[in-house]
Amino acid sequence: MRLVSRLVHDPAEAEDVVQETFIKAYRALRHFRGDAAFYTWLYRIGINTAKNHLVTQGRRTPTSSDTDAEQAESFDDGDKLRDNNTPESVLASKQIAATVNAAMDVLPIELRTAIVLREIEGLSYEEISEIMACPIGTVRSRIFRAREVIAEKLKPLLDMPIDKRW
Repeated sequence: MRLVSRLVHDPAEAEDVVQETFIKAYRALRHFRGDAAFYTWLYRIGINTAKNHLVTQGRRTPTSSDTDAEQAESFDDGDKLRDNNTPESVLASKQIAATVNAAMDVLPIELRTAIVLREIEGLSYEEISEIMACPIGTVRSRIFRAREVIAEKLKPLLDMPIDKRW
């Protein structure tokens, strides 16, 4: 549900997509060969079902192009996101979370799927590669580009003093 709701923003539609995913998985269970982990197979069905749902709803699934995969691991701005305990820092954390969520919502579906699987679901690049049916280099590139977009949206917020935000 977490993955699908990141792709399909309407909660009721996301529930329908998840239900359809489990129905499809149940019907196809006899065809599961065990070449990959079960959850990888199930995630793949979920992603495809969500993409199909978006297409049938008249929302075009955005496409993307590849970037230099070697830069995918060079995201170092995460330390700027940690700030605790004061009312100002709590507000700042909420603002950062809202900005990250807004940035993720406008990502093309391939980038959003990759970053959700990596950062929210905690999957390895190999697992994401299997789920998204693409090479690991493409996964790294998509995650890098998603992080770049999110970092770009966060930059003005992080460069501004806490008391001047919102």
